[in-house]
Amino acid sequence: MEIGCWVARAARSRPHVEALQELPYAELDRRVAGAAGALAARGVRPGARVGLLLPPGPDFAVAFWAVLRLGATVVPVSPKLAAPEVAHQTDGCVLVVDEPVGDAGPRTPSVAHAPGDPAVLLHTSGTTSTPKPVLLSFGNLLWAAQGSAAALGHPADERWLSALPFNHVGGLSILVRSAIAGTTAEVHDGFDAERVTARLHAPDGPTVISVVATTLSRLLDAGLHDPPRLRAALAGGGPIPAVLVERARAAGVPVAQTYGMTESTAMATIQRPGDEQLDAGPPLFCTRVRIAQDEEILVSGPTVSRSAAGPDGVLRTGDLGRLDPDGRLTVVGRKADTIISGGENVAPAEVEAALERHPAVREAAVHGRPDPEWGEAVVATVVPQPGATIDEQALREHCSSLLARFKVPRAVVVRAQPLPRTPSGKLLRRELH
Repeated sequence: MEIGCWVARAARSRPHVEALQELPYAELDRRVAGAAGALAARGVRPGARVGLLLPPGPDFAVAFWAVLRLGATVVPVSPKLAAPEVAHQTDGCVLVVDEPVGDAGPRTPSVAHAPGDPAVLLHTSGTTSTPKPVLLSFGNLLWAAQGSAAALGHPADERWLSALPFNHVGGLSILVRSAIAGTTAEVHDGFDAERVTARLHAPDGPTVISVVATTLSRLLDAGLHDPPRLRAALAGGGPIPAVLVERARAAGVPVAQTYGMTESTAMATIQRPGDEQLDAGPPLFCTRVRIAQDEEILVSGPTVSRSAAGPDGVLRTGDLGRLDPDGRLTVVGRKADTIISGGENVAPAEVEAALERHPAVREAAVHGRPDPEWGEAVVATVVPQPGATIDEQALREHCSSLLARFKVPRAVVVRAQPLPRTPSGKLLRRELH
């Protein structure tokens, strides 16, 4: 089986439908073809990797589809990252695109792809200080789109609002799924609660929106209620407090909880629209979810990245959960120390390393604290150097120069005693919670 260019197919079947707001598929396809020619002239060839350092929007979409059209692999990178983080994530790229790609190049034929061909390389922070690369294939993207469509339905007038970054699988998946279905992705560069609420209340508003605990809470605070066209507010990206789900449903917001990660191409389980339970729903039709003897959640199937799965094809998620008799998943915790704050993964060791680069800090420990808005807040406990004084604001500014904003601690606790450690020197973060 070969997979062609999904944008070109949508342009043939639904040329006047908006791919992104005010950009119909016919025009997107024209721009993508020209941009592919421009990128080919800059040395992009099949099999190469190309970094995209662009904010969400039409310019990103044109560059993204142009790279795939050439048979190259896209490496989306957040423009919010510090320079050393960008350099690390784009290592090995033949080109880093940090401004709009012109579409005046010669129209370039689309390369046909096999399902196993690489499409996107995303970086997700795990429990170590180094972001982990996850390679997703065209088959991963296609099966994930088909699985979500089967669970959610796919009406012809679907309009999926994304205020999520495109260097994350949750945001990027909306762009891909919409192109496969020939429907509209309404893309916002950043989250503005007032703007999103206004769009959801509009007569021509979105039918689906993806949210995390933080953004859902802010929408409700902004007065969101009974959005006229919204079929589902997909809530994922980390813990969603039950009280928040209940508050949203009381306001007439149809929350559908999901569970997944980059390694499973976003969703592994999902609630159907109208589902009133407080779990994460059953698996996608093409995905298998099991619970190991130690309660770790195991995922397998064609949405799972080969680069993340074990030799047996099974993804060991590091999360703990349980399945009810109907196969519905409840996530109960994580084996790893990873903090998920506002839908962003934060590796404590990476933040600790940044804190300990400050001359006033002798040692540091970072952990997550339950937070009603963010799901978890990043909290640091620091031990000062002898005779030094810790200025919390200066320390946070120091972290901001080295880390993305979402990784900067929201609170800093100064501790006089040494941090608790095992006899072998391993930090005991749980004793600081």
